[in-house]
Amino acid sequence: MFWDVKNVTPLPNYRLRVEIEDGRVGVFDVTPYLDHGVFSELRDVGYFNQVSIQFGAVTWPHEQDIAPETLVAEMSLERALEFIADDELIEVTPKSIRLRKRVLKANERPKK
Repeated sequence: MFWDVKNVTPLPNYRLRVEIEDGRVGVFDVTPYLDHGVFSELRDVGYFNQVSIQFGAVTWPHEQDIAPETLVAEMSLERALEFIADDELIEVTPKSIRLRKRVLKANERPKK
């Protein structure tokens, strides 16, 4: 589906780097959710880092989940700037904010 999460990576300070199927990439801050019900278990960093994707949503083993539409609504330019790598750019359009590689063709990127 267009809004489904394609990739999720845990970051420090209860944040997630999220890539949506439509190409949008951003950073989602989970901190505001940590004091609410089942989400309080995410305060354990080891458990937080077990984040995965099921049926297009960000999920954890004990069934906590965050819907893709929530992620997209709360991803911001400021959060993306905090995590941009040297080989990435931020692309801003009227409908989205996304991180992308400076060199788009993988075979032309310098090897690390």
